[in-house]
Amino acid sequence: MPFNTFSWTDIEEICIGLYEKYTDVDPLKVNFPELREMVETLEGFKPEPGQSVNEQILEAIQAGWYEEKMDATDDKDDDDQQGYQPNTPYR
Repeated sequence: MPFNTFSWTDIEEICIGLYEKYTDVDPLKVNFPELREMVETLEGFKPEPGQSVNEQILEAIQAGWYEEKMDATDDKDDDDQQGYQPNTPYR
């Protein structure tokens, strides 16, 4: 089965890959040079020839990775709690 490749503009794929590979890392504590290296080590990452990465792309990746992590954390919390239940139901 061929593995799909992705490049710097495939932000969503990168964010999912970072979340899956670096589950214990806080995305907001990673500086841009480190983030660039992390992305470049993801399986399937292959930048297009002549494509460069800039601060705007790295910011989008960092924000998306953080959102991916928060969404996953929220899902786990929802499984553990039943949600709000009033002491006295309305009649």
